Amino acid sequence: MLELDFLALFLAGLLGGGHCVGMCGGVVAAFSLQLPKGPRWHYHLGFNLGRLLGYCLIGMLAGLLGSLSVLLSLQGVKSGLFILANLLLILLGSYMAGWSSLILLLEKAGRPLWLKIQPYMRLFLPIKRWPDTLIVGALWGWLPCGLVYTASLNALASASPWSGGLIMLSFGLGTLPNLLLMSAFAEQLRKLFKNKYLRYLFGGGLMFLGAYRLIQFMF
Repeated sequence: MLELDFLALFLAGLLGGGHCVGMCGGVVAAFSLQLPKGPRWHYHLGFNLGRLLGYCLIGMLAGLLGSLSVLLSLQGVKSGLFILANLLLILLGSYMAGWSSLILLLEKAGRPLWLKIQPYMRLFLPIKRWPDTLIVGALWGWLPCGLVYTASLNALASASPWSGGLIMLSFGLGTLPNLLLMSAFAEQLRKLFKNKYLRYLFGGGLMFLGAYRLIQFMF
């Protein structure tokens, strides 16, 4: 199932472009406006590299926590987490398609933690040195997001720090094309993802992934 986890979470990140634009468009725009004058592509690469490293850390911590359920012989907990993660993927797809907003309740639950992390990120803004982009990107990975929470639950269900880190890396790589393009075409992407048929396609794709993984798990 692990290879399916990597592929599914990569596709979830890739198909979640509309959600990425809505959640992160303002952050990317603010980041871009505060960059030093001159070529900026290396700052955006550093920013996203830091984000990937932050996701890997989240995945490793989640996988480590999940491994405790194995040590305690709580196999039912591991299975329950896998089922919950895929139900969240289905909910996220229904939100992106415009059919349900239940996933937003999960994002609201993560805001208190984000409010504690934000002040540390502001210490490195505006960006003055390239290494600061890595720190800002890593901290940005903790932004409350249904996609990130869904991927994190899969990392938790993997019950392994290394598998959890790779699962989150797969998810992060899937988001990379959208967020790299967003830095240059944020407004155009925002308009593109308002297209209802595109939202149906992306949302339906995520729902299909979640349902397929649940069927694979049960049979």
